[in-house]
Amino acid sequence: MTTVEQEIYEPLNIETAIELSKNLQLFDHDDHLTSEEIGDGNLNLVFRVKNEHSGKSVIIKQALPYAKVVGSSWPLTLDRARIESESLKRTYQLVPKFTPKVYFSNTNLAVTVMDDLSDFTILRKGLIAGNIYPNLAKDIGHFLAHTLFFNSDFGLNQQEKKVQSSRFINPELCKITEDLVFTDPFYDHGTNNIDEDLKPFVSTMLWEDQSLKLEVATLKKAFLTKGETLVHGDLHTGSIFVREEDTVVIDPEFAFYGPMGFDIGAFIANIILNYLSQQVHLRNQFQRQEYQQYLLNIIDESWNAFSEEFTSLWNQYPQDVFMNIDGYLEQTLQEIFKDTIGFAGCKVIRRMIGLAGVEDVECISNQADRNKVKKAALTLGKKLIVERSQIATINELVKVVSEHA
Repeated sequence: MTTVEQEIYEPLNIETAIELSKNLQLFDHDDHLTSEEIGDGNLNLVFRVKNEHSGKSVIIKQALPYAKVVGSSWPLTLDRARIESESLKRTYQLVPKFTPKVYFSNTNLAVTVMDDLSDFTILRKGLIAGNIYPNLAKDIGHFLAHTLFFNSDFGLNQQEKKVQSSRFINPELCKITEDLVFTDPFYDHGTNNIDEDLKPFVSTMLWEDQSLKLEVATLKKAFLTKGETLVHGDLHTGSIFVREEDTVVIDPEFAFYGPMGFDIGAFIANIILNYLSQQVHLRNQFQRQEYQQYLLNIIDESWNAFSEEFTSLWNQYPQDVFMNIDGYLEQTLQEIFKDTIGFAGCKVIRRMIGLAGVEDVECISNQADRNKVKKAALTLGKKLIVERSQIATINELVKVVSEHA
C-alpha cells in the first residue's frame, strides 16, 4: 500500500480490515489487532478492529455494490458511503452527544471508520427484551429538533442550505424507500413477504382500497417533493444504540433532503410495532400493561421534547423574517405532525408485509400469534394514514395506538 486514497475498491475481509487500520495509524504499529465481522444489515460490511491489550477499538463500515438481502442482482451505488459519512460529520457538529465520531472516510473504498459502540445495545433488541431507557424519548426528541431545524431553511442560511442539499442527492436509496415503503406494500407485488393466511386480509384491507391508495399517493408525493431538511432517512430502532442513560444514532446512509416528519414518523412507527408485539412477548398482564404504557410514554415524550426544543430553536435562531409572524410556528409544527402520523402509518404497514420485516414481530414463533399482531399493526397503520388530519395532538395519537393493542 502507498496512500489509502490510491486504493481500488474491493470488499474488505478480516485481514484487510486490520491492514487498513494500521495504514490509517489508528493504532500503534506494533499493536496486536484482532478483527471480527459484526454486521447483520442488508447493505454493508461492518468490522470491529480491536487492540486486545489496550481494549481500544473502532468500527469499519464498508458499502457493498449490491444489497446483501438480495444479492448481486440488486446493484447499489457506493456513493451512499460518502453520503453516510458526510451526514454523520454534519450531525456530529450539531449533536455530538448523540452521534458516533468519524475518524476517517474514503470515497474510493466506500469506507467509514468511526467510534465503536460495543458497550451499547441496539435499541430494538433492548425493547424486545423489555428494557427501560429513561432518557430515550428526551434524547431522540432533542436529536430530531436540532438535526431537522439546523439543516432546514429555518435554522440554516438559505443559500447555504441549497448548496448543502446538493451534496445529499441520494436517488438510489430514495428509490428503495419509494418502492418498499410507499408503493409495493399497497399492491400485490413480488417484493412483499406475506404469509398465505394473511393475503385475503391484506387484499381487502390495503390492495382493494382506492381511497387508502389516494392518501398513500399524497404521502409519497410529499416524500418525493418536500426537500425541507436533511433527514436520516431510516430512523428505526435498529439504527439507535442505547445504554441506560445514553443514546446514539447511527447508519444515515439513506440521508437526503426530505420532509421533516419522515424521521419522526419512522421512529414512532417502530415504537408502535414493539408496543403491539409485547402482546405476545409479555404474557404477564401486569408487566405487559406497565411496559406498554412506558412505550406509549416514549411516543408522547419524544414528540413533546421535539416540539419544545424546535420551538426554542425557532425563537433563538430565526433565518427568515417571517418566522416572527404569529401562528407560523404553530402552523409549521402542525404540518410536521400531520406528515409524521402518515409516514408512521406507511412504515408500520411496510414492516408487516414488505421486503424487510422487524425482529419485534418476526421473532414471534407461533404463526397465529404473529399474524394476529400483524393484523393489528396493518389496521392501525391504515388508520394513521387515512385519519392523520383528524388526529390533532400527540395525546390523541397515543389514544389511537392504545386502542389497537
